[in-house]
Amino acid sequence: MGLERIRERLSKESLEKLERIRNPYLHEFIAKYVDLCDPDEIFVSDGSEKDLQYIRERAIESGEERPLAIKGHTVHFDGYYDQARDRKNTKFLLPKGVSLGSSLNAIDREEGLEEIHKLLDGIMRGHELFICFYCLGPTNSIFSIPCVQLTDSSYVAHSENILYRQGYEEFIRRGKTREFFKFVHSEGELDERKTSKNIDKRRIYIDLVDEIVYSVNTQYGGNSIGLKKLAMRLAINKASREGWLTEHMLIMGVHGPKGRVTYFTGAFPSMCGKTSTAMLEGESIVGDDIAYIREINGEARAVNVEKGVFGIIKGINKEDDPIQWKVLHSENEIIFSNVLVDDNGKVYWSGMGEDIPDRGYNHSGEWWKGKRDKEGNEIPCSHPNARFTVELKAFDNLDPNLDNPNGVKIGAIVYGGRDSDTWVPVQEAFDWVHGIITKGASLESERTAAVLGKEGVREFNPMSNLDFLSVPIGKYIQMNLEFGKKLKHPPKIFAVNYFLRDKETKEYLNEKIDKKVWFKWMELRVHNEFGALRTPTGYIPLYEDLRDLFSSVLKKRYEKEDYIKQFTIRVPENLSKVRRIRKIYEKLEDIPSVLFRVLREEEERLLKAKRRYGDYISPDDLVE
Repeated sequence: MGLERIRERLSKESLEKLERIRNPYLHEFIAKYVDLCDPDEIFVSDGSEKDLQYIRERAIESGEERPLAIKGHTVHFDGYYDQARDRKNTKFLLPKGVSLGSSLNAIDREEGLEEIHKLLDGIMRGHELFICFYCLGPTNSIFSIPCVQLTDSSYVAHSENILYRQGYEEFIRRGKTREFFKFVHSEGELDERKTSKNIDKRRIYIDLVDEIVYSVNTQYGGNSIGLKKLAMRLAINKASREGWLTEHMLIMGVHGPKGRVTYFTGAFPSMCGKTSTAMLEGESIVGDDIAYIREINGEARAVNVEKGVFGIIKGINKEDDPIQWKVLHSENEIIFSNVLVDDNGKVYWSGMGEDIPDRGYNHSGEWWKGKRDKEGNEIPCSHPNARFTVELKAFDNLDPNLDNPNGVKIGAIVYGGRDSDTWVPVQEAFDWVHGIITKGASLESERTAAVLGKEGVREFNPMSNLDFLSVPIGKYIQMNLEFGKKLKHPPKIFAVNYFLRDKETKEYLNEKIDKKVWFKWMELRVHNEFGALRTPTGYIPLYEDLRDLFSSVLKKRYEKEDYIKQFTIRVPENLSKVRRIRKIYEKLEDIPSVLFRVLREEEERLLKAKRRYGDYISPDDLVE
């Protein structure tokens, strides 16, 4: 028996906690990695406040976190070169003969297991192992996926306690089951700053066969907080076998007339407005990152996998982000990472709208304005990927259905990318299939000139999920198409574009707050309370409806001239997009034939409209 092998290594209290879970498969898993990793101490958490407090205290005592001026706030620093997801060393372990397609990073399973087990051998000597239990999705629900995390990082354990629902009781309730996700993480040897030292041996391996994620020699949350995007890969694979969806989507409640709330999910690539959308003032947030979506009684229902936020802090300021700003300056349990801290324990970050001190302490150690790294690059006050970790309950706009075991009924799905010249600000797909293919599977996002290179270079990112797929792209698209067939009334599908520019001046045609109007319009369309104009690419709003919404929602005048500029159908750009997307899919394996048919039909509609109206079609031309 697994527990017998490690009985002498456990305290009486920790042993009793494991014995309460009558699951020999769990016990064997834990014993195997205790034997292999060989920690000096073991702490088993049952999710009680006492155990959560112990982990908070250990994070401070170990030096992985430091207390800040505001009660409940701490700061964690990752190593200077351990600041983001490691795409190169994040790999699927696949048995011989199994392929996920050429676009996904994978190695032979036996080879990968041999390598990772060698790295884990004795890696926790001198460390304390934390064994924690969590639940992805609400507990005691059809959506629930129990998880066990083994980590020697108090920071990782503390972060997951903030981000995820406790799952100890879920394991007890389920008893002898093999249906749970497993995570093994070690930060490895630490330097004098208590950051992972052996970055050259950083590995993040995902075993889909045994549903285990291995992560070693890294602390950065995207590599080490296993229940986030790493668990998402396990869940996408599981969903593909069971007929539901795991999506990189926010969930929000959009408030309509007479107290009505309509729930939306939304997929946006990085830096495309996902967080600002989830946090829209006047609406309510269920989740900002990952959604499980199931068919229940013919309805699409969704839950937030998490109960917290691991958010990018760069650019958050008092004027544009009042909800987040208030949380970050209140007495909540928050872990800041890779920000600047002054001698008084106050934190600063890039784009916060306040004066930054000349000196302080950040991810590079002691910092001063003008400091450069060994490559000669100037070090900003905070890392561009600096983060904050906090529970959703800290937000004033939290929706009451966060923990609803039945999820929320989805009325609409929104896809949005950074697009300077093609999509109008908001449009509705003709139907589920048209939406999945021309909005979701055709999603792209332009690189930003300041960070990633030449502006306007588009990155293909279907459903904003490309980085996290654990099934071939063709199969993933088919999963989405098949899911819609199960639904009595599939959610409407919309596309938004917050980044459309004037063709001549190159100035943005939208203001940041205009998205409030686009979402009110979509909410009313879900309930068929507004009409719309049919265009070759979907339905767009009528001017009079937007004029009234701008007046009632934003107290702004909305001129007909602005409407024409924003909602003119740009035929050449749309044709280029259709053809560009088709070429991408032609190079991939096993793409559903319906995708090519729907793209061909879109192209034919655009060509027909071009012959009748020209290259640029004013919405006035389409009024019957």
